[in-house]
Amino acid sequence: MPETIQPGELKSKLASGESVKLIDVRTPAEFQEVHVDGAQNVPLDRIDPANHADDQTIYFVCRSGSRGQTACKKFEAAGMTNVVNVAGGTEACVQAGLPVNRGQKVMSLERQVRIAAGALVVAGTALGFFVHPYWLALPAFVGSGLVFAGVTDTCGMGMMLAKMPWNQGCGSCST
Repeated sequence: MPETIQPGELKSKLASGESVKLIDVRTPAEFQEVHVDGAQNVPLDRIDPANHADDQTIYFVCRSGSRGQTACKKFEAAGMTNVVNVAGGTEACVQAGLPVNRGQKVMSLERQVRIAAGALVVAGTALGFFVHPYWLALPAFVGSGLVFAGVTDTCGMGMMLAKMPWNQGCGSCST
């Protein structure tokens, strides 16, 4: 289990002037909406431990903590032990009063997954009823994917949606 830090502890480190390498692993669009001051945006699907091989501790933050934990595990698998997940992610950082930058509001990746999954289930069910029963495989497939996502805490649909152009935001969103 990766090491974690509470947002209040991170706030103290930042307030003391300590140099903190904070990487936000959300999509550029999510990062653009709100991010902790000083965070660098490197989306989870693009992060490479080889590009962060210095000895400085890396603090990973995402929306609520799950993707940050995944990033920590990826780095630990590459032999790096100086990684820490920010518990509760950006949402908890905002609640703890850390300084943040706010931009244009975007639809969360989680909400996009719910809309896409729901639309596929409705379409597959309607096509199965009105066109051919084979279409019922579509909602069954989506349902299986949601169960898999819940069990493994890995969402294939979310990973695909994260790569969509509307989730890329600006070209380079680091501060």
